[in-house]
Amino acid sequence: MFAGAPLGRVTGSTVGTGPAITAVLVGEPAVGAYSARELARCGVELLHAVAIRGALQVVFELRPRVVVVDLADGPTALAVIGSIAAAVPQTPVLTLSAAPDHATVLAAVRAGATSHLVAPATAQELADALRRTATGHAVFSPGLADVVLEEFGRPADLLDGSRRLTEREADVLRLVVDGLTARQIAARLVLSPRTVENHVQNVLRKLRLRSRAALVRYAIENGLA
Repeated sequence: MFAGAPLGRVTGSTVGTGPAITAVLVGEPAVGAYSARELARCGVELLHAVAIRGALQVVFELRPRVVVVDLADGPTALAVIGSIAAAVPQTPVLTLSAAPDHATVLAAVRAGATSHLVAPATAQELADALRRTATGHAVFSPGLADVVLEEFGRPADLLDGSRRLTEREADVLRLVVDGLTARQIAARLVLSPRTVENHVQNVLRKLRLRSRAALVRYAIENGLA
């Protein structure tokens, strides 16, 4: 099952939680810890369980609401997170680790992760985190949120930066949140793709963010798009 064949879909939702959240599990530890049927009982539809190397193609094709990446593969897992954040910026990534290592969590957020849980997390805890992540919230295991906020700055601090965005930067930001690629944004605004990328980098710098995924999350949470 693990090496890559799509799982038979098991759908469902818990009472009062609304439609099932679709997810893809990436990395062998995560795949072994959660079954499709168990997650379905908690309101999560598991679309696929995949090894780290095949993850990007699966995520790009299936477009789940959230991707779960186990960090056991170290730098390879971080590279996959960065690739997902660049290719499918509207799809948030929730990461898992075996221990509450601050450096590991910060590396995951820098790579583009939105949320992080420390094992062992029950299927219901994972489902709750997936649901909140899918609706634009950043979710962290106890004790980790303060570490991330200290490193990247609190939202109140970042709002000062948002007010300094130029009109063109704000236009680009809104289209990034809509999921458009640099080429699509360039065509929409009659700019070159290189100019669009320069605007994106300027916005990231002003808001002190590290990835497009973090930019999308921040813009939604702060009403900038």
